[in-house]
Amino acid sequence: MRERVLTRRELNQATLARQLLLERTALPATAAIRRVGGLQAQVPNPPYIGLWSRLAGFRREELTGALERREVVRVAAMRSTLHLLPADDYLALFPALQPALTRAMRAFFGARASGLDVAALVETARAAAAERPLLQGELKARLLEVAPGRDADALAYAVRAHLPLVQVFPGGTWRSGANHPYAPAEAWLDRPIGEDADPAPLVRAYLAAFGPASVADAQAWTGLTGLKPVFAAMRPDLAVYRDEAGKELFDRPGAPLPDPETPPPVRFLPEYDNLLVAFADRRRVIADEHKPRVFLSAARVRATVLVDGEVAAVWAVERGTGKAKGTATLTIEPFAPLGPAEAEVIAEGERLLAWMEEPGTALAVRVTGS
Repeated sequence: MRERVLTRRELNQATLARQLLLERTALPATAAIRRVGGLQAQVPNPPYIGLWSRLAGFRREELTGALERREVVRVAAMRSTLHLLPADDYLALFPALQPALTRAMRAFFGARASGLDVAALVETARAAAAERPLLQGELKARLLEVAPGRDADALAYAVRAHLPLVQVFPGGTWRSGANHPYAPAEAWLDRPIGEDADPAPLVRAYLAAFGPASVADAQAWTGLTGLKPVFAAMRPDLAVYRDEAGKELFDRPGAPLPDPETPPPVRFLPEYDNLLVAFADRRRVIADEHKPRVFLSAARVRATVLVDGEVAAVWAVERGTGKAKGTATLTIEPFAPLGPAEAEVIAEGERLLAWMEEPGTALAVRVTGS
């Protein structure tokens, strides 16, 4: 039996639906984070904005409360980048993710990380952080006592790759900054790390959040390699499709494939949003010619605007200083004239800016020339 061929539009709509971007839903913050496969959290604010665009009536206090209650944790996870994940998911999936963390360490540090006694570093960090949560600088100082003369950044990264660490509250909260301490996950959450390194549950979570998708897409999201045999073993339990180029795509059985004629709403996505970094082939959401304006050096990903389901602009907020203090301007830079959609883009931008800023701030939204 030939597999069904899915158009790029159908893939776009399926992804938007899985990512809660076709219609805002009423899920609690923790459940929403699980549904969308975690939220990348290189800096604290973007996950809040990502949830605002996905949830009906979302309030910042909902996510802050989930972090304070330790339901959600800020941790190194997919692609060795900081993510917000439900605590239970992180504990269960860390063994499967760990090889990607080691791979990233070797890629980032090369010779600077070679020959390290990782076991000794991990035990030093575990004991030190169990006494009290440690700032990155404090952790590096303790590790240099064990490995004097080595690269402190490489030492800390080696620990992060092998010891599950959680940034403790209020780390990761709205406008909290980066300098917050870390504690061992088992101590912070008072639960053990899982022992099953089988990547199949990780693949299932990925497909639920981003399917239909290819093996290469799943590897791009996780940072893992060698997932082809995993998909092969799971194949009897997966739905199988093809894209228009003939590439094989996999999905959870019965997962929704929305009507491709459903008009997607305008949505503002934050920096590093899942939607833009979860695929090897990103053309279902962004045209190749627009990538250089979104994906910058040092792995930075700009905040974007979706129009008709695809990235059509970037945006940023500038807050006034000096005589302009108490003002905030959201600037939208479209890749081409927005046409009839411009009014909806401006209206959504006004709603977002009002949600982001403190009462009494003078707000403005402007669209630049393309």
